[in-house]
Amino acid sequence: MGRVSATPGTIRDMRAALLASAVLATPVVITPAVLATPVVITSAVITPAAVIPAAAAPAALTAPAVSGRACSGVPSDFDGDGRADLAIAAPYATVSGHARAGSVTVLYGMRAERRLTQDSPGVPGEAEAGDAFGAAVATGDFDGDDCADLAVGVSEEDRPGPGADGKGVVQLFRGSPDGLRPGKMIDAGDLERGRGPDRFGAALAAGDLDGNGDDELVIGVPGLGGGGVGIYGYRGRAPYVITQDSGWVDQPERKTDQFGAVVATGDFDGDGRAEIAVGAPADTVLKNGQGSVTVLDVRRRKAVQLTQDSPWITGRAEAWDLFGAALAAGDFNADGRADLAIGVPGEGLTANQRAMDYGDGTVVVVYGARGGLRTASSEAWSQRGLKGRPHYADRFGAALAAGDFNGDGDDELAIGVPGENAVQVLAGTRSGGLTKRNNLLITGRGGDFGSALAAVPGRDLVVAAPGLGRLTLLRGSLRKGAHPGLRPATARTFATAAGDTLFGYAITRAGS
Repeated sequence: MGRVSATPGTIRDMRAALLASAVLATPVVITPAVLATPVVITSAVITPAAVIPAAAAPAALTAPAVSGRACSGVPSDFDGDGRADLAIAAPYATVSGHARAGSVTVLYGMRAERRLTQDSPGVPGEAEAGDAFGAAVATGDFDGDDCADLAVGVSEEDRPGPGADGKGVVQLFRGSPDGLRPGKMIDAGDLERGRGPDRFGAALAAGDLDGNGDDELVIGVPGLGGGGVGIYGYRGRAPYVITQDSGWVDQPERKTDQFGAVVATGDFDGDGRAEIAVGAPADTVLKNGQGSVTVLDVRRRKAVQLTQDSPWITGRAEAWDLFGAALAAGDFNADGRADLAIGVPGEGLTANQRAMDYGDGTVVVVYGARGGLRTASSEAWSQRGLKGRPHYADRFGAALAAGDFNGDGDDELAIGVPGENAVQVLAGTRSGGLTKRNNLLITGRGGDFGSALAAVPGRDLVVAAPGLGRLTLLRGSLRKGAHPGLRPATARTFATAAGDTLFGYAITRAGS
């Protein structure tokens, strides 16, 4: 049990103000920097001193021009040089004097820095106070040219008044051999919906839903009634929105459900087409704010809802568990089908917890099968059986990332524990999926370390501490079997910015 409660000055309040509906969260007042804060690349692993002066004009949108080169097809390679790139959101950054307008920093090759805002050349619109450019980010190849593209959510764009939710837009940037270039701006009107305070773009994911080789964009719209999910780029059909009220989904809809506040994609049945996992962390199925996850097969028009009351899922649904507050798809047992990890950060394990407070947290993992996700093979994880110990307000499972950190062909699972300023890592195995053997507990230095995670190509993990504006890189190593791969001794801070910008609030994942 445990729902987000307001404690001024913490990353938890910032997250509530950005991701929760205005009906559910108290707005947080954050004193902005007078000028946009520079990002500093600091690690010995990364070229040092790449700084954008605070008062300088926004940098160009593209990497240095390289002619005559095709794109590589490497996930998250925006400029076609064969190296992974990283996009880091700071949705509360001040831009041109506008507080909380937001920015996204792109690290080409994890080194050369470029900063994107709504004031960047060629980007439609302009930076305005409170827009939250970078509320969500996702990368995928949306046009099939083998260059990774970037989608940026601007969920609070066009707020009708102070304290209200934004109507929201999504800004696309197209990858090219010369780097990212501004593309189309998408809003609810492009999906045949009227524009209201729906927070369009509050969550984003990419996946090949139709099996044609390029990615479609999945857009969370958690303020649309009880919420919704937009599908953009599906072959042979105009962009559209799916809600709980859609005929083939057929779920009760409540204004506070936040259906679409979290989205992920994965091929859970191994048929070559991705399905969508939609988190509704405040869904009141039977208990207030217990949360749910709905798996949508858009090709077959089939929806399956998962809760902690679903058959064979460990535990039971309780008020304010926030089941579905984080999602990650990965192949933890190397069977060729994606499995789904579900964060339940409000789950109460410590005795005498109060309603609507933070929880110790758990993570539920449901494994893929020929018929899709199979709850009979699900499992639940908490620090009761791992290194460390559950504590009240740890929020174990508030962030998740899957990646092959040890290079043996199956994915490991990284679990954010921001209330403990920690990340827990479980190894995947071919003999049964995730295991507690050799599990790691990696601790940080405050700032809600572990609030956002991203696996990047090369067996590495990026961990954000948005409250301090700090990103940490952990290196993986080749080691087969039940070993997490990541080496705590390799941890290096490689990018920083002011904590009040929420730098690192969202990070692109390889193949996200």
